[in-house]
Amino acid sequence: MNLRKMSLPEGWYPAESGEIVRFLRDKAAPRNAPAAIAPHAGWFFSGAIAAAAVSSLGKAETIAVIGGHLSRGASPLFAREDAVETPLGKIMIDGELRELVEGEVAKCSGTAEDLDADNTVEALLPMVRYFHPEARILWLRLPAEEFSFEAGKILARAALRAGRTVAVLGSTDLTHYGRNYGFSPRGSGESALSWVRNVNDRAFIDAVERGDPREILDRAERDRSACSAGAVLGALGYVAEITAEETSAGKRPSGTGAPAGRARLAAYGTSADAFPGRSVPGSFVGYGAFVFGG
Repeated sequence: MNLRKMSLPEGWYPAESGEIVRFLRDKAAPRNAPAAIAPHAGWFFSGAIAAAAVSSLGKAETIAVIGGHLSRGASPLFAREDAVETPLGKIMIDGELRELVEGEVAKCSGTAEDLDADNTVEALLPMVRYFHPEARILWLRLPAEEFSFEAGKILARAALRAGRTVAVLGSTDLTHYGRNYGFSPRGSGESALSWVRNVNDRAFIDAVERGDPREILDRAERDRSACSAGAVLGALGYVAEITAEETSAGKRPSGTGAPAGRARLAAYGTSADAFPGRSVPGSFVGYGAFVFGG
């Protein structure tokens, strides 16, 4: 078996299975969402927020975890191993679904094997294993461009062809603010933190909840309010396609919206919140969990 090993340095998530169980056991959400979007920072900063998204996904044979950190023009990346390693045990990769999706994506865009050590997928996998222990995964990363919305649709059609029950987990952090990131248009301190929470991140959150792919990309690029907008578009495209499939099959009247509604913000915070009572750090990051449901 070709096993993809864990590659993130210690500290991104607990190295021991018991620590993971203790962290996650009281963080489950209702499980009925066809898709969700989670942050991907170290668990100390964003783990509880990410868990709100990962645990919300409905029962699925395969969970497509869509990462990012790819700019416009980059090729979509797929993990081509048979399984991935986590502290809770290995997760099988759905090779049949991967071949279907990658084959269709390759007709429109170049694809490549994901050989990087990248947190946008890996940081979420122990949560996937914990909350959905029977599920396989599809590991892919999508660039911040319009095609990623279509890639989400391709995934939905491939799942239908394969007869597979699929849920989608997109992955992005929000505004990276401060000297560490070369972005501090509102200075520092409480006023800067308030601006990130209530203006910059809020505008991106509103765009995701409205479900407009172009606005999501524009906000992410212009406002620097998301690091992996392509992953958001992938989840959005998947939900748009399953909506169309349900409507076409007569399972849902036309004009009634997404199968489980548009995305809604389920949890929000920043890395500054990890240090209550302290002054605002010079650099911090915003995090949001979005759930497609109700």
